[in-house]
Amino acid sequence: MDTKYNQIMDVIKGQVISGQLGAGNKLPSIRQLSERFSCSKNTIIRAFNELEKEHLIYSVPKSGYYVVNESQSTKSDIMNKKIDFLSAGPDKEAMPYLDFQHCLNQAIDMYKDELFNYSDQQGFYSLRLQLVKHLQDLQVFTVPERLSIVSGSQQALNLLVSMPFPNGKDNILLEQPTYFGLIDSVQLHNKTAFGIDRTRDGIDLNRLEFIFRNNQIKFFYTVPRFHNPLGYSYTNEQKKRIVELAQKYDVYIVEDDYLGSLDPNPKSDPMFAYDPSGRVIYMKSFSKIMLPGLRLGVAILPHLMVSTFLRYKFSADFNSSALSQGALEIYLKNGMFNAHIKKIKERYQRKMQLLQDACERYLPSDTSYSKPTSGFYLTVFLPELIKAKQMVHLLLQENIFVDDSTRMFLPEYRKENMLRLSVSQVEENLITQGVEQIARCITLIHEKKGVYFQSPSSLI
Repeated sequence: MDTKYNQIMDVIKGQVISGQLGAGNKLPSIRQLSERFSCSKNTIIRAFNELEKEHLIYSVPKSGYYVVNESQSTKSDIMNKKIDFLSAGPDKEAMPYLDFQHCLNQAIDMYKDELFNYSDQQGFYSLRLQLVKHLQDLQVFTVPERLSIVSGSQQALNLLVSMPFPNGKDNILLEQPTYFGLIDSVQLHNKTAFGIDRTRDGIDLNRLEFIFRNNQIKFFYTVPRFHNPLGYSYTNEQKKRIVELAQKYDVYIVEDDYLGSLDPNPKSDPMFAYDPSGRVIYMKSFSKIMLPGLRLGVAILPHLMVSTFLRYKFSADFNSSALSQGALEIYLKNGMFNAHIKKIKERYQRKMQLLQDACERYLPSDTSYSKPTSGFYLTVFLPELIKAKQMVHLLLQENIFVDDSTRMFLPEYRKENMLRLSVSQVEENLITQGVEQIARCITLIHEKKGVYFQSPSSLI
């Protein structure tokens, strides 16, 4: 953990585990610890409060803080802790609760009239102005009139699947694998979808041109940076070529740049930057990098598509939350967002590196994995005869949660030997332990030793 109070908590937990602090032992005073760790007394108090919530210590008024648990119990708690490679929301320790609470309070004062009336379907104009400024840092240059505020990127995708496009075409092209939410929308609206393989090297551009030319593609949905679930990113040259082919064959591109703010490469551009004609529809969500419950995203559309998009959105929800919009505007305007992004960019890069180091060290030689530079996702490619569902079942017995990637494919492209690991909510000190257990599971199944009944822990 990178916050001071978490460091203090880890030190105290370590002393309990090692036996330096036993049940009933008194902890050093708040003043002593604040001097030792060169921090404020409030930081120490916060650490103590969190340790109390975990029932590790307790306070005695006018006396101090004392250890509750025996060291063996603490060791057991840590060993049995849930290792969550499944959840794909932001790191709970990095979500800006207090900062955003201040922005919500200000938004209530600033927009109290709008909160009880229907607001602009397209979103607050003042928020769209702020987003135009914010997006310039991502090399997305546009005007407020092309922006539409949506209730999360999933809403925008669902609307784009269902609505007509100016090219008069109706089929959709998806990278394989891809975000399962879009696959669900395609199936619910009974649309015809084609697939194209996404690999470490990108996509086959000759194959892409063939599909564009022959299959009446309305739009190509792509996640150019930190692909879900693979974690791969296109090069700028690949992005530019894809846009050129879309222009040549009258195909729109739906660019989902949901984690673009985490890109450590300042020279990496979105596809939108190569699209002067309005061929690329750019989408960005704030769910993965801020607060999932905020349910706000932005879609940038060509001028001639805005009115149709808003008509479909009106039929879905009238307008997105006024309170959330007002708070986000303030959060962007006062600089809190930029400070938050700087912090989480470092956090996710560090977590991803820890995950890759563990994969390199522990995964068997016949197992491979993707190597993203940051983002949430890394995919483990299991040996051919090992099924991901089998791995999910065995790891669940060990309190390790991973995701089977099967649902992220169209039926004809389905692969059953891929595990998606999300680094966003797993605790840093548990990453290596989790990968070790994954490696043990692979070995266990590979050697066919009681695969359906034996727990991986029996190999320890």
